[in-house]
Amino acid sequence: MRINIDLIKKLRLKSGISIIECKNALIKSKGNIENAIMILKENEKIKANNKINNIAIRGIILTHVINNHAYLIEVNCETDFVEKHDDFVNFVHDALVIAHDKNIKDIALLKCVLEKKRLLLISKFNENIVIRRFFVLFGDNISDYLHHDRIGVILHASSKKNDLLKKVSMHIAASRPDFISRDDIPNSLIEQEKKIQLNIALRSGKSVLISKKIVHGRIEKFINDICLLEQNFIFDISKKVKDFLEDNHIKILQFARFELGEDI
Repeated sequence: MRINIDLIKKLRLKSGISIIECKNALIKSKGNIENAIMILKENEKIKANNKINNIAIRGIILTHVINNHAYLIEVNCETDFVEKHDDFVNFVHDALVIAHDKNIKDIALLKCVLEKKRLLLISKFNENIVIRRFFVLFGDNISDYLHHDRIGVILHASSKKNDLLKKVSMHIAASRPDFISRDDIPNSLIEQEKKIQLNIALRSGKSVLISKKIVHGRIEKFINDICLLEQNFIFDISKKVKDFLEDNHIKILQFARFELGEDI
């Protein structure tokens, strides 16, 4: 079947794989991008435990902590000129201040409140401005970390140990966990990964028994990669994050991590 070049480009941006491989996967999937991604993973063109993100689009991510509230937002634009402009940056910063002042926790309400200002910016710069994501945490022990306006983390913990929580927030920014513990992972995600890894092992010529043993090891690695507590702590790789937290009597209750342009 004929595949639209724009569809190939979109899959290439999401996967980082060559145009030819993307085209072949799309042909096989009859133009379905998500199925094409699964095909690329099963063919080991994309490692099974990789996160597949869109190419980073323009915009910024900001965090804001005030009065036991932690705010995290992503606002997108079309050019690097706009993302660095004071008017755009101030709009994003003001959005968080307004969210706190008006006790806004819902992105739909925040968009509604900011719509007039957003339209003024669109008129000024002649390009689209989008409030893409917004998240709020509330608690006695919260922390945040912002990396070059590109990665933002907010964190709620059981103990008020600011320096230590900052380290954990920085770890989350760098290591990109999806869940706190293995108990938080949906069974459907584990089963999907098992199917992918079993197909890979069987295609390599291994027996079913050996393939299942290989899959067990790969699933453990998959879990360790996506769970915060099971990751090696970036500030002391001899320890897992759970060991660091236990040593310091800290429990992570919730976190949110935004990376500019990632697929959601």
